[in-house]
Amino acid sequence: MNTPDCFLYMPTTTWNLSQKAERLRKEISSNLDFLIGSVTTQGVRGGFSLTTAEKGKTRTKYIRAGMLEEVQTRIDRHRKLKELLKELSEVNWALLKAKDPR
Repeated sequence: MNTPDCFLYMPTTTWNLSQKAERLRKEISSNLDFLIGSVTTQGVRGGFSLTTAEKGKTRTKYIRAGMLEEVQTRIDRHRKLKELLKELSEVNWALLKAKDPR
């Protein structure tokens, strides 16, 4: 069955929501070794750079040859972290609403 994961488990009780929030917090804490930015190539010279935006300016940092895979892994962790934080925010909102039964 091709049902998205979000429909397989729909926490409805405060206890279930709290458990989900705790799971998300643990997953977030295990993804804190991250980098913000993207990998770009350096044209004809070859090589790669980590490109980021700082205070409205583009910054590039050279990536040594053996570091490319680790840099990409850490960038992927940042993307995952953003998704987890969004999901935790939604769970926190549901918990907050559950506390105020109005």
